[in-house]
Amino acid sequence: MSPVHLLISIFLFTLAAGAQSPDADLSRATIVLQARGEGVQIYSCKQDSTWAWKLKAPEATLYDEKNHAIGKHFAGPKWRLKDGSEVQGKLITSTPHAGTISWLVLSAVSPGSEGRLSHVDRVSRTDTEGGVAPSTGCDAQHADAEVPVHYSASYIFYKTN
Repeated sequence: MSPVHLLISIFLFTLAAGAQSPDADLSRATIVLQARGEGVQIYSCKQDSTWAWKLKAPEATLYDEKNHAIGKHFAGPKWRLKDGSEVQGKLITSTPHAGTISWLVLSAVSPGSEGRLSHVDRVSRTDTEGGVAPSTGCDAQHADAEVPVHYSASYIFYKTN
């Protein structure tokens, strides 16, 4: 096998294995906060080339390890704690999981006030349950209709530097 073919094979194997972006590597990051999110993924019936349910926004309450409500997760995507600190995420990687919404790694910026989230620069969503868009019921007669779908997930907020 020529060196070029070997490199192409390694590249294709890496893609097939689901290698993450270097920005998604959290192995050396410091965990700032872990929270459980419970709420809904809100889908809206929209037409692109076909009619389909599209994610409009999440609405969830964040709970700490003692099951105390500590904040909210909402459109943006954003997370805001009761201390006023907030982060907004931008997708880095998405890993599909059958029967549930994807696991995510997001870069984060803190536009809010000082607090627990003010120095967070990565957010991960794992251990998801539910939240998948309906597969039927979206057509011209239901244009702009919304449907909330229950979900739960673990959110981990990191500082990578």
